[in-house]
Amino acid sequence: MKSLWFLDDVDLFKIFCPHKYKGFKEKHSFDFYKKGDYIYMQEDRANKVYLINEGKIKIGYYTDDGEEVVTAILSKGDIFGEKAILGEEKRDEFARSFSRRTSICVLTSDVMQDMMRENQSFSLKIHKILGFRIKKLERRLQLLLFKDSKTRLLEFLLELYEEYGHCCPETGDKVIEHPYTQKDIAGLIGTSRSTLNIILNELRDARIVNFSRKEIRIINDVA
Repeated sequence: MKSLWFLDDVDLFKIFCPHKYKGFKEKHSFDFYKKGDYIYMQEDRANKVYLINEGKIKIGYYTDDGEEVVTAILSKGDIFGEKAILGEEKRDEFARSFSRRTSICVLTSDVMQDMMRENQSFSLKIHKILGFRIKKLERRLQLLLFKDSKTRLLEFLLELYEEYGHCCPETGDKVIEHPYTQKDIAGLIGTSRSTLNIILNELRDARIVNFSRKEIRIINDVA
């Protein structure tokens, strides 16, 4: 899912960064962040769109109890804050640097809209990305409403494999090297951390998966 159905193996940064477009080359800048720095917080004004040039960004929100819920981790070529071009006035999420060094191309929503008006191909790609994000959210909502926790986890692992995985040539296992904590995964599939631990241990005992802190393997016999 990460690669999108229309831009397989393409560096989106090279396509969307405005210095590629005549008339907009001087209208953008790069901002730099250290790990833990916030790009924006909930309730901040939504007037910019961001494109990751280097590093990773954590997207999420805080509950009324102050609990952090992570909804996505984005990397080079990904766009975030895009709801600013859809009329959102205030942020309903936070964006935070997840790498020791993160550089981001910053665009005001006005510049992004100008680029979309003046370049039909660019506009089409932006709309497809927005459509993809909506489809992904709809899919996650369907899982939360109609699937049990174990099924939600297994389907989420297949998503992670598309984004962070590779096939082990020796065993044929699906190996997922990912940046998420168990707390993050529990939040993304709509369950508690304790329930997630129980399910993971059940799947390991059944030789469906094996896991460590930063790696999950889907065993070849069931992959």
